[in-house]
Amino acid sequence: MQTLLSIDCGTQSLRVLLFDIKGNLLAKEKVEYEPYFSTKPNYAEQHAEIFWSALCTASLKLKEKNSELFAAVAGLSVSTQRDTFVNLAADGNPVRPAITWLDRRKAKIHYRPNFFMKLAFGLVGMNEAVMKTQVEGKCNWLMQNEPENWAKTHKYLIVSGYLNYKLTGTFNDSIASQIGHFPFDYKRMRWAKTSERNYKLFPVEHSKLPNMVQPGDLIGHITAEASALTGIAQGTPVIAAGSDKGCETIGMGVTDTSMVSLSFGTTATIQTTTKKYMEPLAFMPAYPAPIKGHYNPEVEIFRGYWMITWFKNEFGQKEIQRAEQAGVPPEEILNELLREVPAGSMGLMVQPYWSPGLKFPNAKGAMIGFGDVHKRAHVYKAVIEGLGYGLYDGLLKIEKVSGKKVLKAAVSGGAAQSDEICKITADIFNIPMVRGKTFETTGLGAAIITAAGLGIYPNLDQAVKNMVSYEQTFMPDPENHLLYSKLYNSVYRKIFPSLTKLYSEIRDITGYPEKPE
Repeated sequence: MQTLLSIDCGTQSLRVLLFDIKGNLLAKEKVEYEPYFSTKPNYAEQHAEIFWSALCTASLKLKEKNSELFAAVAGLSVSTQRDTFVNLAADGNPVRPAITWLDRRKAKIHYRPNFFMKLAFGLVGMNEAVMKTQVEGKCNWLMQNEPENWAKTHKYLIVSGYLNYKLTGTFNDSIASQIGHFPFDYKRMRWAKTSERNYKLFPVEHSKLPNMVQPGDLIGHITAEASALTGIAQGTPVIAAGSDKGCETIGMGVTDTSMVSLSFGTTATIQTTTKKYMEPLAFMPAYPAPIKGHYNPEVEIFRGYWMITWFKNEFGQKEIQRAEQAGVPPEEILNELLREVPAGSMGLMVQPYWSPGLKFPNAKGAMIGFGDVHKRAHVYKAVIEGLGYGLYDGLLKIEKVSGKKVLKAAVSGGAAQSDEICKITADIFNIPMVRGKTFETTGLGAAIITAAGLGIYPNLDQAVKNMVSYEQTFMPDPENHLLYSKLYNSVYRKIFPSLTKLYSEIRDITGYPEKPE
């Protein structure tokens, strides 16, 4: 018997998971930690040692409880959160705490395009995005504000690069994990040259960056030291995987543009897999996929299904109390609100731009269509429908650039556990929605890549066919879709164009969101 080990390092917890070669989750251990600590407003940092300690603790517990399965591990891979960076000194120890993707400190602008480049960016509405991108680059902030720490930095790594180093002793990381504010050329899947725009935006010396390995190829082997701390056998191969979202997409069986992966998480995303580089939003790059030579075009809704938490905290005290009495999650009680209200929420509509994106820096959230008929349940359902419209908007953009019709969607993430939310989304999209057999889709995707990389299956397509299975399919209701289609085309699509000037004026008056200077 062969088993596969997956390490899934998220913002609030790290999981170590054991799968068999058929994709069945055999065992797992989870270690939770605070998502960050903050020493100043807008700061969000985490000690990198927390991630490594959690990995060691979870791995040893998993081995203790499942010794035979653990002894059968043929290989492992690492998948982690995106855009969280670790500064390592020459001795391999962190120089300072990692700055996480949640951090909101701002660097100063150091690169200003010349007249012709500025004109080109202006034509596609990306002038502010170029400024905003570099002020959000934490490498830029470190160079400007902590030059001593930057000088001590031997390697500047995504969390996956740090964990791969701790496991193998090598500064190797997967190409498919390089997603964040640093000098990566997404189209060519290599580090940007010093003459290229991405290097000018994030001028990290190439010597500080890891060696990149193709997904599915060998990162290295478990060292004696790592073996003693994790319980994983020395010499076990570590295979290059990819980011959490990329592995999640593979774990849902999305290997081409006939399917999309919907992630119902804090950041709601719609993502597909393609061999051709394409940008559903102009100048917003497609990320490297955990399939060699492929990309993951993606459309994001920042603060996506976090809005469930927002609603629960602001308006759901009644449901929270009932959930505590019944001993169930509050979200289960909130599902009752979704069943109370008809499709379309009696005309109440939400534009879910609770946080502005890079492409639309002026964007704000909006609720329109209020009447005396509307109650809390209508607000909640309108929020869920608004997120569905936003993801559907992303679907149409993906179909436009790919030139192909999407036939099926796969759903994962915390909110995907709600049948009601899945049904609403299927009705909006008007295509079947499948939900995976396991909730641990990121870990499954990493295991699939490991299985193909080890040669257990001849290629990744065969690994997907043998290891991905679905628990449930949600078919769209034609009557509901007709209503949603009318609301989307006649109302939702017009909300942002109609309000964008007002959003800009609100921003000018209040100073929120802050403009890069």
